[in-house]
Amino acid sequence: MPDEMEMQMPRQMAYDRASVVFSPEGRLFQVEYARKAVQSLSTTTLGVVFKNGVVLAANKIVSKLLVSDAPEKVFQIDEHIGAATCGLIADSRILIDYARIRAQVNRITYGESIEVKALVKDISDRKQKFTQIAGVRPYGVGLLIAGNDGVPRLFETDPSGAMREWKAHAIGRGSKVAEKIFEEEYKEGISKDKAIELAMKALHAAEPSTSAKSIEIGIVEDNKFKLLSKKEIADILKK
Repeated sequence: MPDEMEMQMPRQMAYDRASVVFSPEGRLFQVEYARKAVQSLSTTTLGVVFKNGVVLAANKIVSKLLVSDAPEKVFQIDEHIGAATCGLIADSRILIDYARIRAQVNRITYGESIEVKALVKDISDRKQKFTQIAGVRPYGVGLLIAGNDGVPRLFETDPSGAMREWKAHAIGRGSKVAEKIFEEEYKEGISKDKAIELAMKALHAAEPSTSAKSIEIGIVEDNKFKLLSKKEIADILKK
């Protein structure tokens, strides 16, 4: 006769293989695995709100053989919104494209730029939908979305579709280290320079191997988003 462990394995696998089936404990294992892909396996991504805007920064894996200098983790969504990704790069690309389309549809339909919170909710709804459909898997990506539509705002969306607003936040494998620095040193109403300094300190503590080549930085300031060049990042790190 099969022992107790052999009897439990098929039962556990039944809840493990489908994202739409709850385990007896009320867990969705596929969603938890997607979160693990973001929190444990991906390089650190973070954001800091300052007086007139938001700083987004991320560390990525680099190689001297890599040709492209195209952004991999920090992107512009609309003229006043940027996003930093953490998790599966392919999933990130799909969601970034989706967010850009939603922003442009809003502009064409209503003749104005989309509100930051409305866009974040739209992305979160799409993520949540992929936890309810059989035959698909959740998006294995977390997003930090920064924007300024009168007030600087920083939102997080995780693979489950949950959304939260933060003053400073980090996701990825070094998030706990970065969060500790934020909790100790962040102050509301800080200046842009202080926000960048705090972001770099937290990122370096979380990812000691950071360099100008591995870091991407985007800044939303006065309703405009800008992706910094490698030279601008190098100048920041020299300080």
